[in-house]
This record gives sequence, structure tokens and C-alpha cells, in this order.
Amino acid sequence: MPPHTSEAPRLRSLFSAFAKIGLTSFGGGLSGWMLREFVQRRAWLTEQEFLSGLALAQAFPGVNVVNMAIWIGYQLRGGRGALVAALGIVVPAMLVAMVVAALFSTLADGPQVHWLLAGVAAAAVGLSLQTGLRAARNAARGVVRSLILAATFAAIFFWRLPLLWVVGTMAPLSIGLAWWRIRNEGAQP
Repeated sequence: MPPHTSEAPRLRSLFSAFAKIGLTSFGGGLSGWMLREFVQRRAWLTEQEFLSGLALAQAFPGVNVVNMAIWIGYQLRGGRGALVAALGIVVPAMLVAMVVAALFSTLADGPQVHWLLAGVAAAAVGLSLQTGLRAARNAARGVVRSLILAATFAAIFFWRLPLLWVVGTMAPLSIGLAWWRIRNEGAQP
């Protein structure tokens, strides 16, 4: 059951919400649209729940937004919700993408198409940045967490170390520190 509403959303509402996101989120940034839709607009999830789901979705193999849709659907309506959410985010957008790809092949030489795509890409980066900053704000609570966040960012952005190596190092460290903190907090009266 969602945290801010009296009852879980209907499957039809869940499908419609994900179809809307999939059809209106051109060029990426879907996690930003999901945050706005499910946390801020519909209040089906809290921001903390959303960011926890986002972290899990990014850790699993596959397409992050589909993983996120499955996670949100499951949180709100169980297995049926997961299926409906995944279909909602994929199927309508896939149908439109096939039509647009056919049109693009005939219009690709025009400069207006490239300008349009550059504008869409800029908007998508902005949405992704907004979601990343929210996640960073929630993750960087405390000195140790802030240091892990800063070290991870520096390793990838400044030192250009391979992402797999950075995540392979920082994730176990971060998980171990979180486990230690939870274990020690639980032992205190």
C-alpha cells in the first residue's frame, strides 16, 4: 500500500502513469520524470523510498528505467503491478519509437532534426542532474558517507578510472560501513 494515499493505485492507473512517462520523456531522464510523477505529483512513494528503489534498479542488470518501473509496480501492487508497470513503460514508447524511426530515416538530413535532438538531449541531462543531486543530498548524510560520495565522483569524473573498478571497490566499502553503522545503532539502548 502506498505511503501517502488511502489505497493502492488501480492497475489501469499504474499502466497509464508509466505509459505517460514513457511517451513524454524524450531523450532520457526518465528517473527524473518518475520522481516527479510518483513522489511529488501522485505521492505514491516517499522520496526516500524512490531513491532506495533507484539505487536497486541501477544495481541490477538490464535497463534502469524498466527495473525502476518493475520495482515501483511491485511496491504498489505486487507482481501484477510489476508486470503492468513494465508493460506501461515499454510498450507504448516502443510503438512510437518504431514510427519515429521510420520517419527519421526520411528526415535525418535536415539541420532542424539535429537542433531538435540537441535540445532534447540538454533537457534530459538536466533531468538526470536533478535526480542525481537529490540522490547525492540524501546519500551524503554524515562525514563518512560524504567522503565515499566524493571519492566515487572524483575517481570517475576527475581520474577517469573504470566504472566497474570504482563500483567494485566503493560498493562493498559502502555496504560494509552501512552494516557496521546499523549493527552498532541497533546495539545501543
